Amino acid sequence: MRIYALRPSEDGSSNLFPDLQRTLKPHLTPVVTVAIDRTGTLLATGSADGVIKVWDIRGGFVTHTLRGHNGVISALHFFESSVSELDDEKALKQKKKRRKSADPQNDAMEGVIQAEDSTARFRLASGGEDGKIRIWHLSKRKSIATLDSHVSVVRSLDFSHRHNFLLSGSRDKTSIIWDAQTWNPRRVIPILERVEAVGFIGSSNYMFTAGENGKLRIWSAQTSRELTRPQSAEGEGNEIINAFFNPVLDALVSVHADQSLLLHSTAILSANTGAPDILEPLPLVRRISGTFDEIIDLAYVTPDRTLLALATNSEDIRLVSLATENSDSPAKKVGRYFGADVALLQGHEDIVICLDVDWSGCWLATGAKDNTARLWKIDHANSVYELYATYTGHAESLGAVALPQQPSVSKPSTVNPLDHPPPFLLTGSQDKTIKKWEVARSPANAKASTTNKATNPASRAQYTRKAHDKDINAISLNHNSSLFASASQDRTVKVWSVEDGSVQGILRGHRRGVWSVKFAPKDTPPVSGDSSTGPASSRHGLVLTGSGDKTVKIWSLADYSCLRTLEGHTNSVLKVLWMPLASSPEQSGKRAVQIASAGGDGLVKIWDANSGEPACTLDNHTDRIWALTVEPTTNTLVSGGGDSVVTFWKDTTSHTIAAKAAASTARVEQEQQLMNYTHAGNYREAIILALTLNHPARLLALFQGVVDRSPAEEGSLSGLKAVDEVIMNLSDEQLLELLRRLRDWNTNARTAVVAQRILNVIVKSYPAERLVGLRGKGCKEVVEGLRAYTERHYKRMAELVDESYLVEYTLREMEEVGFVDGEDAMTLM
Repeated sequence: MRIYALRPSEDGSSNLFPDLQRTLKPHLTPVVTVAIDRTGTLLATGSADGVIKVWDIRGGFVTHTLRGHNGVISALHFFESSVSELDDEKALKQKKKRRKSADPQNDAMEGVIQAEDSTARFRLASGGEDGKIRIWHLSKRKSIATLDSHVSVVRSLDFSHRHNFLLSGSRDKTSIIWDAQTWNPRRVIPILERVEAVGFIGSSNYMFTAGENGKLRIWSAQTSRELTRPQSAEGEGNEIINAFFNPVLDALVSVHADQSLLLHSTAILSANTGAPDILEPLPLVRRISGTFDEIIDLAYVTPDRTLLALATNSEDIRLVSLATENSDSPAKKVGRYFGADVALLQGHEDIVICLDVDWSGCWLATGAKDNTARLWKIDHANSVYELYATYTGHAESLGAVALPQQPSVSKPSTVNPLDHPPPFLLTGSQDKTIKKWEVARSPANAKASTTNKATNPASRAQYTRKAHDKDINAISLNHNSSLFASASQDRTVKVWSVEDGSVQGILRGHRRGVWSVKFAPKDTPPVSGDSSTGPASSRHGLVLTGSGDKTVKIWSLADYSCLRTLEGHTNSVLKVLWMPLASSPEQSGKRAVQIASAGGDGLVKIWDANSGEPACTLDNHTDRIWALTVEPTTNTLVSGGGDSVVTFWKDTTSHTIAAKAAASTARVEQEQQLMNYTHAGNYREAIILALTLNHPARLLALFQGVVDRSPAEEGSLSGLKAVDEVIMNLSDEQLLELLRRLRDWNTNARTAVVAQRILNVIVKSYPAERLVGLRGKGCKEVVEGLRAYTERHYKRMAELVDESYLVEYTLREMEEVGFVDGEDAMTLM
């Protein structure tokens, strides 16, 4: 058990930061349930061995250890009992006796008596898997009642001070109201489902139950009659495992088996002062997803791209808000925040495999393992997210869907896309076929298609083609919806005519199955091929593919040949896409055509399509990346994978190019300024600027000129007093950088003289304490390098001096021999 203190954010935001206070081991067996009292000072823990412990949260110690249950503790609840008049009289008599026996002046005894009075009403109710409920008197530290009416696990307990009732819910499909005076059951309510949570809604006359059906049901606390109309049960995985009332939010919070939290407004109950005969289900105001499963696919939806559709390895599609603080989108206007669940699209009967959105963002197509495709209408402004049509006809699960990526010729469809659905839908399946479906023009026909699939044109394919020899993984439409490409596990990509479904070309070259295919956007510049091929014509178009052979290929539609193969992934390439083109002519001249790929190695790579080299590699996933999409206006990449993480990648290409250009311009200006300082003899600025720009050659030339100066300025250590003064006033960072340069120059005999002269200036100008203070900044290694080569230079000089004695002796002897020989020659003459 860990106890945290929640610390608010220092910037005034609503963020909280947990600080771990202590770690405790409460039980020898797993802790099954916990409960906190209303004051927030006591915590009760129930374990699998039937032991209950009550803890002081601030102190971190056990105040009570309660034993009595024979099995797992499944429910706990603190409450304060309403004591009867008889109990009040007994308590009053006991207080008087204590006061008489105690010294009136003893303030400590009075404090003890007041503390006992304040805790006398504290109770703890516990439920176990044996179906029994025990009431514990915390002041007496014993059980005062055992309630035995349930025949299965007690899952939830709650107490009403208004009615003086204890409410219990069990998996025996009943809920019991207990009288807190006698602890006898007043009413047994048949719930007809396994009950996981019960409770009273504040101090009202309403109570709630929740369980395996995944629905909240409201009941009258007085009559025990259900007030909500009958509701259909949710599917598997949506069961409610816990629920509680939050008076601050005025909402019921339900916790579901899929790790999501749903907030249901109870304002309708506050408005009904009387006893209504029937109530509508509580409206859902917010959905909070605790954990996603694997992200199979994702797509931006709505015209302003403020929602993200997620296929999370389930039969439902989640719509998540991307509204930010400065956003004017409808999501922000209704109080949504970034990452909030906006809606849940339910209709598929098995896991959703693929998604695609049309050009407007108002229509979403989904394909699932239930062998159907569905078209959804996304009206975010009016918070309407509804199923428009269902397409049934494939014999196996769908692996790819595609919608047109540009509006039709008619103007109304461009102005009001919500009233004009896409003209057709393409689907590819594991049954190796491709189907083109005509989308009904009117909502009435589309709605009828969900009930009369056999006769409605919406459910009948315009054509069906046997496309590949293995599963179809992806389908992509070109910019004008005249061609589409299908990628398959048979290692081929086929290009088809949308009009009649005829094959226009086949792309062969991958050595494994092809996972993804994408047509290049309109007006994509020509891409240069390998050395053996020339640039591709942008008039015919380009196709991008990613395969299980770990490669990405760019194909020309002119002759269906491979222009370039990009290698860099260490696992299968699962998703590819073209990055949006530059919006302005100025940017298009600076920015190359880029593509993005995501693979089973958990990496996203951005490639330069012309050079075939990766521009950058993005690493934030710990499992394979199944989904990848891009926001067309901001170039924000979104990736999702098997690690259940959705990552947003900001495009910083323009900022990086601008920063590099500014840095290059500034460097040129500084280099020119350095030359001006050197020419003008302004040594101080020249030396400091050369150190800042990291120009060792310029700095060496500057010091070389000073050392070689003849005659040297009198009283100068380096040859010029101005240079001595500059060296004496360097900062620690500048001094350490200069020592590093001296170390490098000292390794060469040609530049060692300059290094030794400047080192002499440093040693004589700075006290030893200042130089010792540089040790922690890496100075030790620099000094070791200087010492080693300095010793070598002095050793070489000593050897030269020794050799000079022999030279001098030889010269002197040669001079004497030459003089004697000269005298002999004169004598002979």
